[in-house]
Amino acid sequence: MADLEVTPSPAESSPLSPSLNKSDSQLIQARVEELDESQSELLTRLKGLKTDLQDWRTTIDTHLKSYKDELSELKTRLHTELEQLTTDFQELKTTLQKQQDDVTTSLKNLGLQDAPRASEESEMKNKEHDTEKEHAPLSGGAEETKPADECST
Repeated sequence: MADLEVTPSPAESSPLSPSLNKSDSQLIQARVEELDESQSELLTRLKGLKTDLQDWRTTIDTHLKSYKDELSELKTRLHTELEQLTTDFQELKTTLQKQQDDVTTSLKNLGLQDAPRASEESEMKNKEHDTEKEHAPLSGGAEETKPADECST
């Protein structure tokens, strides 16, 4: 579309229409100049849009890289913290298990030590109860009978 050369047709080159040819030629030339100017403006706008697009791509790429780096850092920190929490919970579980075992052992030891005491106490209560039965008056107000150990005095 650069320079358009208009070659008059053989009918137009007749001597009868030189003014018409000149007028048409000027109109065509003016239109060509308008189109050239419009084309230049469009090319300038297109170059501007291409530059804007490239700038946007660069900006988006920069942001994307930044976000990927930040996300990677966050994932690393999260993984580290998760490992630390796992370790802490495992240590806590071990400590609680040890404490539970210690308490269970202590309770068993106390239970074994208390068991003889409890059986001694129940035996003493049984003896006292038996003694009370022996000392209880028989029907009709009979005297109390003393056990053999007490009679030897």
